[in-house]
Amino acid sequence: MDTARTRESENKALVRRWFEEVWNQGREELIEELRAPDAVGFGLGETSVPVQGASGFKVFYRNLRSALPDLHVTVEHLVAEEDMVAARIQVEGTHMGPGLGVPPTGQSVLFSGMLIARMSGGRIAESWNNLDQLGLLRQVGALPSAAGPDRFLAKRG
Repeated sequence: MDTARTRESENKALVRRWFEEVWNQGREELIEELRAPDAVGFGLGETSVPVQGASGFKVFYRNLRSALPDLHVTVEHLVAEEDMVAARIQVEGTHMGPGLGVPPTGQSVLFSGMLIARMSGGRIAESWNNLDQLGLLRQVGALPSAAGPDRFLAKRG
């Protein structure tokens, strides 16, 4: 196996470990091991403000894990090229805590996401995230459900 393929396989294994151990097992202490100290995450909040370093990421992590303490991430697909890994994921859990800014509902939730992560030195250095936060908030009643036909799929004219 050539060096590029080996590196791509290692990067994919790191992303799988990230989701399995940090998210599914709730091992917060691994965040510093698997993310570079100056790592930047984009697309984690409601605004375009990047999340800087471990302390910034832990705010997002703790909010989501406290809202969905039984959170489970399934990695559906991984694609790697050079120092980048793209992942398609499904997230499920039960809304049992206040981490989303609304009282717990006990509602089961399922939402999807995609991300691209850049690796450096065997750690996640940057990530661009696209999570269905709108769908999640609708499922827990924080936003009204969509009424009427789907605006993006309804035939016009």
